[in-house]
Amino acid sequence: MDQGGLDAAAHDQALQGLRRINAVSGAVGSLFTPIQALAVALNRSRPLRVLDVACGGGDNTIALAERCRKQGLAVVIDGCDRSPQAVAIASRHGAGGIMAGTFFQADVLVDPLPADYDVMVCSLFLHHLDDADAVELLRRLGRSCRHLVLVNDLIRSPLGYGLAWVGCRLLSRSAIVHFDGPVSVQGAFRMDEALDLAARAGLGGATIQRSWPERYLLSWHRPVGWVAAP
Repeated sequence: MDQGGLDAAAHDQALQGLRRINAVSGAVGSLFTPIQALAVALNRSRPLRVLDVACGGGDNTIALAERCRKQGLAVVIDGCDRSPQAVAIASRHGAGGIMAGTFFQADVLVDPLPADYDVMVCSLFLHHLDDADAVELLRRLGRSCRHLVLVNDLIRSPLGYGLAWVGCRLLSRSAIVHFDGPVSVQGAFRMDEALDLAARAGLGGATIQRSWPERYLLSWHRPVGWVAAP
């Protein structure tokens, strides 16, 4: 999925498989809970603004928007990805639905991130990065968000590898997904490593919790008066 020039049909098939995997994993539930808590705590008239970075086909973005709508939460969720094909697919899936937000193209490691989002969400992308780029991404998210950074990702473990191997074959016929799933777990961080990356990115006080199936949610609340390190 990371390689350039991927055949459009193969890319679409892979994203369809990931859509099913994301639905089964329940990642949206772990992201929704802290977003709901923040919206209640802020208790303001305007909607909470959320950006889902490296959103791929937009499955989690759209599902999160639907979850917020069903719960009566005033939230607008946008998504961005560096792949124009992924953005086109996400926009197609989001068109005509309940999602009020939009999808746009941006490379989160190169392009400036907007500074008018309350929450920055990153789901299943951190494991694609080496340590230096992971720290840079977390630093960028912390600098750009107004209130909260949420990172949902895989845990590197034998159990995670086994679940990925079986789950990808049960839920997708894409050879890309069959290969990428287990390899993604091999490239993922352990929970202690993810916390260390956050600390190196200047996100002191970040917390992390395990979620099913063998994933974690890293959360960081921007302290009042916090200034990013140069």
